[in-house]
Amino acid sequence: MHLGDFEDDNLKSILSASYEDLKETCGNYTLEDETFKELVFERSRYVYNDALEYFEENFLTRINTLSIRKVLGESDSDETE
Repeated sequence: MHLGDFEDDNLKSILSASYEDLKETCGNYTLEDETFKELVFERSRYVYNDALEYFEENFLTRINTLSIRKVLGESDSDETE
């Protein structure tokens, strides 16, 4: 993407919306998780290029992997308590 300073607010909004949407879909991840962070950037790129309708189809495997990883991690935590 070729970006200028004039787009900062728009990009912040897109990144924030992508972060919140993926947290809801995949689980309560932070940007410290590299896979989750990459998905946030990829979703933002799709939004920026007005192609969001293709994001989920193209990244469904990664979205599902993160979701399953979160659920399995939480169930492991529940069992140890």
